[in-house]
Amino acid sequence: MNDTRNEIKNDVFTIPNILTFFRLLLIPVYAVLYMKAETTKEYLTAGGVLLLSALTDMVDGIIARKCHMVSRLGILLDPVADKFTQGVIIICFTIRHPEILPLLLLFLVKESFMAVMGLIHLRKKKMLDGALFAGKACTTVLFTGMIALVIFPEMPGVWRTVIVSVCSLFMVISLVAYAICYFRRSPRIRDIS
Repeated sequence: MNDTRNEIKNDVFTIPNILTFFRLLLIPVYAVLYMKAETTKEYLTAGGVLLLSALTDMVDGIIARKCHMVSRLGILLDPVADKFTQGVIIICFTIRHPEILPLLLLFLVKESFMAVMGLIHLRKKKMLDGALFAGKACTTVLFTGMIALVIFPEMPGVWRTVIVSVCSLFMVISLVAYAICYFRRSPRIRDIS
């Protein structure tokens, strides 16, 4: 089996990259729909956009790996699309529910750490060769939790607290896993070829 680094292409217009661009376009659509939502149907529509974004994220990764369409642009763009989507979801939700502010602050700390460590390693011509399992689990839990919070706006406060607490826990686990990876110089951090 070939090393995945040898299969990375310089193509821009691959199906996975087009799906990632589509996800980026869904971000303002979601924000407008959610912030204007007042009826159950409007909340469900905003939740549907999030679900479409999450499914598109899953599909673009599967296509990239199975059809050997992994590209340098995709490696950089996919996590950016994830983080922008997650950030907008949390910001919009925090605007409507200020008690969620600690989740937003935790998200900002985690993503700032990831950005700084990524830039430090890029300057050394090194890069993490993909998301850690903890990061993927965090993304899945966050999307699932936020979709539930969007489509059930009248959810009792205790359930909202449970969902936000679980999302926060997974964010902390992800942050710790990435910190260990970066500071212990994991073999997953490879030279950029």
